[in-house]
This record gives sequence, C-alpha cells and structure tokens, in this order.
Amino acid sequence: MNPIIERIKGGLVVSCQAYPGEPLRHPETMAQMAMAAEIGGACAIRCQGLADIAAIKGQVKVPVIGIWKEGDEGVYITPTLRHARCCSNAGADIVAIDATRRPRPDGLTYAQTVEALHHDGVTVMADCGSFSDAQQAVDAGTDIISTTLAGYTGEREKTDGPDFELLERMVAAFPDTPVICEGRIHTPDQLAEVMKRGAWAAVVGTAITHPTSITGWFKARLG
Repeated sequence: MNPIIERIKGGLVVSCQAYPGEPLRHPETMAQMAMAAEIGGACAIRCQGLADIAAIKGQVKVPVIGIWKEGDEGVYITPTLRHARCCSNAGADIVAIDATRRPRPDGLTYAQTVEALHHDGVTVMADCGSFSDAQQAVDAGTDIISTTLAGYTGEREKTDGPDFELLERMVAAFPDTPVICEGRIHTPDQLAEVMKRGAWAAVVGTAITHPTSITGWFKARLG
C-alpha cells in the first residue's frame, strides 16, 4: 500500500478552499487555515489552485491533496492531464481529478489520464459522481476513489448530507481500493457514521473552513 494513502487511513481530511471573490481567497490565508486544521488533528489537507497547494505544502507536515478547478460546469476539477501535472509539480502528494464519464477538455480518456499520471509517479484520487464512475476509476487502476461529485452530475439525487448509499456500495464492491467519503458532511455525527460504514477517510470542508456558509446556517435558525 502506498505510504501516503496509509497515512490518511481512518482520519479526517480538511478541505481548505475559498471561492473566487471571497475575503479568504488568498494563498497565505488558506495556508494559515490548513495549519490550524493540522493542529486540530487533520490527517491531510485538500486544497485548490497551484498557489494554494504550494503555500500549504510549505507549512504543513500532513499530506496535501491538490486540485485545480477551471470553469464551473462539466469536467472542471483538475480537468486535464496538464492541470494534474501542474498540481503535482506545485507540491500535491495526491492529485484529485474528475472521474466522471463526461468528455474531458483535452480529449484524453480518464484511463489515459491516470496511466500518464502513474507513469509520472503521481498518486491519483478519483472524484466520482456515481457507481459507474467509481467502476471506471477502479478499472483504470486509480489509487483512491471518492464520493466527491455525488449529487452534482445529474446521475444521483443530491442528498441532504453524505451519500451513504453510494459510499456503502463502493466500499462493498471495491474492497481493495480505499474509498473516501466527501460531500455534505456537516456534523461530527455524520463523520462518525461515514467511518462506521467503511470509509477509508473522510473529507470535510464547508463545515470547518467556510465561515460564510456556517454563519448562514446559524442565521437561518433565527427565523
């Protein structure tokens, strides 16, 4: 087993990202957020963009999962081989890429992308939106599969919370491939539940590192 993947087993990955135009959208700020998460017990950090990857990698000791978002529809999470290679070169220990069966901007298939990255020595995490995506990722030899895009690609209903059904099906079908649960884990109880259901690790972002959303949750309860 890949030692980087072993390091995150049973742990909490914290996603440190800010959307364009937000006050926290700055590499130094995201690095400080990542450092705080590491002190709190994060086993790894997931982050977006080359500047953020480089800044965070220079400040934390835990593994860094890097992505590069370009656009906001279709395949936009590390959409091409070039994007993935840049994430690796910026310092990402694991590169997460869109693993859906949709056309990729550079014309490569998902399998071709994974093959090229493995040739480069890159550890690949598949952001899946359905079981069929996960099957494709496993068939391509992907190192880690995740539920990241469940509810966002039109293949599965967007659940109010983690997609437990998809998680359990992936864990049962692919016992030799680490399955990470990501997406709408908003409470410690939900985190505990996804781990109970067999997740190798879990990614929590919004509920820890997005104060605008968290504030909105509290404000909504005021009526």
